Amino acid sequence: MKTERFDFNEIVDQSHFFRQFSERFNLDPWRINDLETLWQVVTGKALPMPLEIDFVNLGKGQRRRYGALILLFDEAEEELEGQLRFNIK
Repeated sequence: MKTERFDFNEIVDQSHFFRQFSERFNLDPWRINDLETLWQVVTGKALPMPLEIDFVNLGKGQRRRYGALILLFDEAEEELEGQLRFNIK
């Protein structure tokens, strides 16, 4: 299982996360520009499954700020039934 870690000490905003995500998975940098297109990519066939996604260094304030992003990965984990693991460390 491939693991990708996203360090929120380095991520400055949601758009920056989208760019990092696209780079890590060799996606067109303009393909992901909002939560809806991220959902389509994560639940579609564009990513190497099985996959583990880790969010690290995500403080309490950042958890509120990125709540929709966290919820998206929580729901994708459930939708993909074991093909995606999502962790906050």
